Amino acid sequence: MSPTTTPVIIECAINGVTKPERNPHVPLSPEEIMANALAANDAGATIIHAHNHDIGLTGEVAARAYLDAWEPILRERPGLLWYPTLTGGAGWDLKNEHIGMIDAAVPLRMTVVDPGSTNIGVPGPDGLPMGGAYVNGYDDNRRSFDLCRDLGLGPALAIYEPGFLQCVLSYHRNGALPPGSMVKLYFGGEWGLTARGKGVTFGLPPTRNALLAYLDMLEGTGLPWSVSVWGGDMMQTPVARLALELGGHLHVGIEEHFDPGYKPTNVELVEEAVALCAEVGRPVATTEQTEALLALPPANTPTVRA
Repeated sequence: MSPTTTPVIIECAINGVTKPERNPHVPLSPEEIMANALAANDAGATIIHAHNHDIGLTGEVAARAYLDAWEPILRERPGLLWYPTLTGGAGWDLKNEHIGMIDAAVPLRMTVVDPGSTNIGVPGPDGLPMGGAYVNGYDDNRRSFDLCRDLGLGPALAIYEPGFLQCVLSYHRNGALPPGSMVKLYFGGEWGLTARGKGVTFGLPPTRNALLAYLDMLEGTGLPWSVSVWGGDMMQTPVARLALELGGHLHVGIEEHFDPGYKPTNVELVEEAVALCAEVGRPVATTEQTEALLALPPANTPTVRA
């Protein structure tokens, strides 16, 4: 199947750490999360990425906060592909222990893996960067990939910086990348990850050359990849259309979108992505096609490490 006819996987990140003052349409309660997840899926998103209402929760408390939304969602739509995020806990265990608890209760086919470290900041009073480091060391990465294999989950690989992708490629070269992996290229928009001020962001900017640099790194791997812009409007940048023209997929949603003059709903962002797919001439993937394109492990069948 050529890149120009490959169905497009649309993922919708429906909330993240976005608060109502940033976008009043952000879903935070279980009822809002359910309504948004189902509506985004109906509009064309076949993967839903969601947080619960508080990233600071860990362990059973975090898992229960997810399940309050996702147990009823999956009763209504059992085949819906979705995955939670890491918690804000200190250390790998606190960041990840809720994943297994969720997986034991409801169908979970994917999970997030952040395979690297970067600085996350905002402009200080003088306009210069202030903030902190988001750290995921090599030992953490190994444990995350082991978790994916143990539970039979496809890793959603968040690529904040080129170094994150270098780590992924090392696993790929050594045959150690778990099945179902998807490379998600995160470009830093002008408002940055938290949209608390212009001019301090992470990673590569959402430009043609930046995307081509990532694709040089991915050449020959066959790994599926998507694009998103954090702290900006991806549809106003070159990367969305170029990604579709070059065989990539789209990651949209209130979590990453920011434009001070435009506060869209998740459905509106998915509809924009669907419309761009039609302009480029690529079909939007169904859930079954998404599962096949990612080669996701079958549901509830953990794989055993060698």
